[in-house]
This record gives sequence, structure tokens and C-alpha cells, in this order.
Amino acid sequence: MRELSLFDKIVYFLNLIVAVILLLSCLAPYISVKTFLPLAFLSLFFPITFIINIPFVFYWSFRKKKIFIVSFSAILISFLTFGSFYRFGSSNVYPEDKDLSIMTYNSRDFGFAGRKNSELTGHKIVNFITEQDPDIICFQESSRIGLGQLKNYPFKYITPYTSQKSIQAIFSKYPIVGNGSLEFPDTANNAIYADIKYKGDTIRIYNLHLQSFKIIPGRVKSVARGIRAYSKMEKTFIKQEEQAQIFDRHRKESPFSTIVCADFNNTPFSNVYRIAKGEMQDTFDEKGIGFGKTFDLKVVPFRIDFILADKTMQVMTHQNFDLKLSDHYPVLTSIRL
Repeated sequence: MRELSLFDKIVYFLNLIVAVILLLSCLAPYISVKTFLPLAFLSLFFPITFIINIPFVFYWSFRKKKIFIVSFSAILISFLTFGSFYRFGSSNVYPEDKDLSIMTYNSRDFGFAGRKNSELTGHKIVNFITEQDPDIICFQESSRIGLGQLKNYPFKYITPYTSQKSIQAIFSKYPIVGNGSLEFPDTANNAIYADIKYKGDTIRIYNLHLQSFKIIPGRVKSVARGIRAYSKMEKTFIKQEEQAQIFDRHRKESPFSTIVCADFNNTPFSNVYRIAKGEMQDTFDEKGIGFGKTFDLKVVPFRIDFILADKTMQVMTHQNFDLKLSDHYPVLTSIRL
């Protein structure tokens, strides 16, 4: 350290900070938010801290300083923990008739709040669904009016009128022989499921919508609002973990092979994701390309919407759509049973 200039010492100090933050975020999937909440916040920004560490490796390498090992080690450990959060390519194949296509979409009531001509937005969503024509589609934060326009699906299970929950729906071209609701306590968020008869077999489709943050980042412009936002996020992280545990227990009791369509309202670097994913395949990890962004937040390429499949199933394709008709983007996959 003595041979470093004052500028290099400042750079080294900043380097240590971002490297430690990256390493701490690697612990987030394995530690309950009730044990150490700050890790949950760090996991949200894992892609940023990962990327910020890269220039430090190049800087110290160019300066021919062994200090490059600090960020290099943090990057290596995080890669071994999470794998790549950016997919450079995939071996997608054209789906065949024997493959099952599934879509998940948080449609934000079929009329994105804050957008003009919300009725027109709803029609565009219906047209998009009709054009893609998935065999099964799961909606979160949906609209009964919008759902009523989908005519190509003879079988469906929608949150009952008597429920106090946010509207979720599972639409299917194949018969639904059973259904139910997990009834998350003290929240409008929920998980529903439908047992679908498919080519002589029965598969269970979960539609999972974990606790929403209900925070608009652009409106957090003062210390007081920041404190309120932190408090709200703290409660949300705890609820998400509790809901993921409820779901995990229910899934383990399922007698059928399972596919999960979900808006986790959290990232793949969180404890919530680890619990909810369990031993299942993330279709993006299998066949995705790029960051797989599913939420419209310009600063961070958030991937918070997922399709998970049992490991007995073969993931054939995965596609993220850049469709700006909601604050979420739809995800489509095809699976061969």
C-alpha cells in the first residue's frame, strides 16, 4: 500500500467497498431476511455491483498491481454462486406440436395505469396473446373485462368474485380437472393452481404472485420518503419469504408434475427465489438470451417474472418479449414432457 499514490489509495478503498458488497450479496440466497435484512437489499442490485467490479480488475491489471485479485475473486465467487445473469446464446429449437407452450404475464389490469388510451392497451394485449397463441397462459394483476375477450381458451380458472385477492387467471386449451388457491394471509397477493389433463397425464400449473413492493422509485425524493420506502420494503421482503415457504410446502405435497408461472417481485439472487425455485428448472437459465429483463425499471435489468419446470421436463425454448403494454414483460416457453 505504501507505494500507491493518493489517487490509487482512494481507488483501492472504493474497490474494497464494492468487492465486499458483491461478496455479501452472494450470501443473500442462504440467509433468511429475518436473520439479516440488509442482504435482501444488496441482492436486488447484484447485477450493478457485479458490473462495477469489472473495471477495477482492468485498472489494476493495467497498473500491474496484484490488487486486481480483490475484484477478480469477488467476481469469480459470485459467478460460482449464481452463474451468469447474462445469457450469450441458447440452443433454442423450433417447438413441435407435441410441445406444450406456456406464457406468464403480469398484465397490470389490461390497462397500464398512467398510460393514455388504456382501453386500447387492453385490446393490444388481447391481440398479442391471440397472435402468440400459447397452450396455457397465467395472468397476474389481471382484469375480468380483459380476460373476457380471450375466446380461444375453453378452460380457465380465475380468482373467484368473492375473493379479496388480486385477480389471477390460468387459461388452458386442455381440460382443467382440479383447481385451488393457497390464500396467502393478510395480503391481496396470492397463488392459485390448476390441474390440467394433457395427453393422458395430469400436470399442475401454479400461478404465483408474491408480495408487491408498491414503491415507485422516481417518487422517493426526500429522506422522509426514503425512510418510509425502506420500512415498506422491509415488510415486503419478510412477507415474500413467508409466502415462498407456504408455496414450497404446498408444491411438495402435489401428486403431479409441476410448472410454475410467477411474478416473484424479487430477483434470482434472493432467498425468496431459492426457496420458490427449489429443485426446479428456470427456463431462462436453460434457453434464455441476454439479461431476460421482465420489469420496466431503466436503471437495473430486473428479471422478476419466471417460468419454472420440473427437472423431468425438457425445456425447448424461452422467449422474453419487449412489449411495453404493462410495467412487466411477458415470458413464453415451450416444454416437452
